[in-house]
Amino acid sequence: MNISTKVTSQTGAISKDQLIPGARATKSEVVLVSLATFIIFFQAFMVAPLLPELSGFFGSTVQQISFIEPVYLLGYGVFTLVYAPLSDRYGRYKIIVFSFSLFLFFTFCTAWVENTTQMICIRLLTGVCAAGIAPTTISWISDRFPYGERGYALGIFFGWMAGGMAFGSSVGALLAGIIGWRTLFWLVTFAGMIILLLNIHHRQRLFPDLRGSAAGRSLFRVFKEILSLPRAKGTYFFVFENGLFHSGVFAWLGVYFHQYYQLNEQGIGLALLGYGIPGLVLGPALGRMADKMGRKKIIPLGIVLGGVTVIALSFVPPLYAACILVTILSLSFDLTHPSLATIVTSFSKQNAGGSTGLFAFFLFMGYGFGSLLFSLLVSSGLIETLRVFGGMAIVASVVAGRFFRRGH
Repeated sequence: MNISTKVTSQTGAISKDQLIPGARATKSEVVLVSLATFIIFFQAFMVAPLLPELSGFFGSTVQQISFIEPVYLLGYGVFTLVYAPLSDRYGRYKIIVFSFSLFLFFTFCTAWVENTTQMICIRLLTGVCAAGIAPTTISWISDRFPYGERGYALGIFFGWMAGGMAFGSSVGALLAGIIGWRTLFWLVTFAGMIILLLNIHHRQRLFPDLRGSAAGRSLFRVFKEILSLPRAKGTYFFVFENGLFHSGVFAWLGVYFHQYYQLNEQGIGLALLGYGIPGLVLGPALGRMADKMGRKKIIPLGIVLGGVTVIALSFVPPLYAACILVTILSLSFDLTHPSLATIVTSFSKQNAGGSTGLFAFFLFMGYGFGSLLFSLLVSSGLIETLRVFGGMAIVASVVAGRFFRRGH
């Protein structure tokens, strides 16, 4: 087979104009690489419904134990700035295996903690170690698909990410009520080991001709170059805002259903089951829709949909309606995040890891600060805080409509 284009010598990544013939990934390959992100988000989001149980187990308040969420997300967000650009230099495969292995180790260790302080510390370390997976996978997709088709591939990826959220918050909560939260962490470790071994076994097929280079510019210069683009600054702002909104709301949905509907862990799990299902089922279709319709329409629509949904939840509708609204809230995520990630992959041909590293950084900074902000505001009332977040999203959708109208 003749190779008509070359791998970028500086980064080892393949840009949208430098795809190797035959190197385009299949749907099954995208799914296999995305499974690591699925298990990471399963583990991350299975914690929120457990907050009432963990607070009782450790003898703390729900507000105190809720800080395990922002420390995990902030640790994750900061270290995405390190892992993803390093994958440009040393290769996607090495970073994914290294990061995922450490994540599984600390997930296993979580089951042994004895108090709130230990739980906060171990969650921070787990987030730091998990930070290399999602942004490196996004960079891998940018290596394997031209820009016009990345919406489809990223739709698959974010669908599995959303699926991790859905099953983590639902199935995870259900399993915790049966086998206990400690055993749940061990079970996640075992499932993650299977996924890791599958990626190692299929290394040659999943990561062809994507060898990194030891040379490269400093991370500071890479980030400065990317952020100097006006459209990059605006896009990353909406990545941050959208992450802040979704994380803040979702982190407290378990408490919401416990407080207003008197549901136990199993009931909370069932109530949250719809979160992530739209992305898992419709992810590729939503990605293709964004490719065809244009992201300038899809992104503001997704943001305003989330804001309206959260305000509707604040009126404490009947339980069945609240469960439907949770599913619609997930659809808001599925409309926005894949489209934002697709735009980000176009910022730098030679530093795809830098672009996606910044994407993951702003996303998880938003996740962390969203969870933290909600925890700080909730003392004024859960309903009131939901309305504040909903109003914030509606304002952001108006601004997004004007910004993305310039094209994308």
